[in-house]
Amino acid sequence: MNEVLSQDDIDQLLTAISTGDSDNFKPVSDTRKIKLYDFKRPDKFSKEQIRTVSVMHETFARLTTTSLSAQLRTLVQVHVASVDQLTYEEFTRSIPSPTTLAVINMDPLKGNAVLEIDPSITFSMIDRLFGGKGVTSMTNNKVRELTDIEQSVMEGIIVRILANMREAWTQVIDLRPRLGQIETNPQFAQIVPPSEMAVLVTLETKFAEVEGMINFCIPYLTIEPIISKLSSQYWFSSVRRSSTTQYLGTLKEKLATVDMDVVAEIGSIQLPIRDVLSLQKGDIVRLSNIRVGEPITLSVGNKQKFYCQPGVVGKKMAVQVIGKIEETDTEEFEELSVEGDETL
Repeated sequence: MNEVLSQDDIDQLLTAISTGDSDNFKPVSDTRKIKLYDFKRPDKFSKEQIRTVSVMHETFARLTTTSLSAQLRTLVQVHVASVDQLTYEEFTRSIPSPTTLAVINMDPLKGNAVLEIDPSITFSMIDRLFGGKGVTSMTNNKVRELTDIEQSVMEGIIVRILANMREAWTQVIDLRPRLGQIETNPQFAQIVPPSEMAVLVTLETKFAEVEGMINFCIPYLTIEPIISKLSSQYWFSSVRRSSTTQYLGTLKEKLATVDMDVVAEIGSIQLPIRDVLSLQKGDIVRLSNIRVGEPITLSVGNKQKFYCQPGVVGKKMAVQVIGKIEETDTEEFEELSVEGDETL
């Protein structure tokens, strides 16, 4: 069999001939590593993109744990078991029939995704919501199709799960997933060609004494427009941006509607409890720490924030803010209060 010499072999042969040492020529061994590539299953997702998808759905799993626990009134545990890429045909062959297959509209992305819930989990959730203990209603491990009422119940559960998905994807895209229809036969949920690659997120779900899987399959055609955003660099930069802009704006908006106690303190005095109990209408109490004409303090919560003066607006008593209390003024006031307490 004829061998094809590499450039290194040719250079070494020419050197050996020029030096007269051609008998000791040995071809350089080829140390190149060959990677097998299957054109029927092309890898369209890099390891970094798979890792980003995994991180996103770890958040989705935590949110789903909380929402399902509240809805089912029992402890539910959901965590990411694996994230893999495979053909859509391999996905449909790996799930049972009948099962619960929800076709999800991934608006604003073009295309659909599939959320598959294991039958044991499905029937246990239904039993729990109907007042049972969450024990599967399948006898002898025989899987049956959902009734119309059971399908309606599962629609409510899936809609709540999709709300968690939207929040988990918010760092990448403003996803608005909507439930299209629920199928029981995988052959009726052919949303892409069988040979199309997809990313499969497998969520291990446990509650009561039941364990099962929830699978979320996203075809490459659906996720392709945002594939460049599925990188760790974009992910963490978007997290920092949202933490400094979106979250800050949300906090300010929430804090703006918080009610606070505002108190204008005219003065104070210490009295024994027996004198307080004996107070009657018309008694005069002389305040000891303020003079007529001096500004009084306006406290927000338990912090003294402003100087003000008392007055009247119409028939109502009011105060007018005349200045802001600085930190140094507050410290001096506290020191005076402490000294006053020590002398009493």
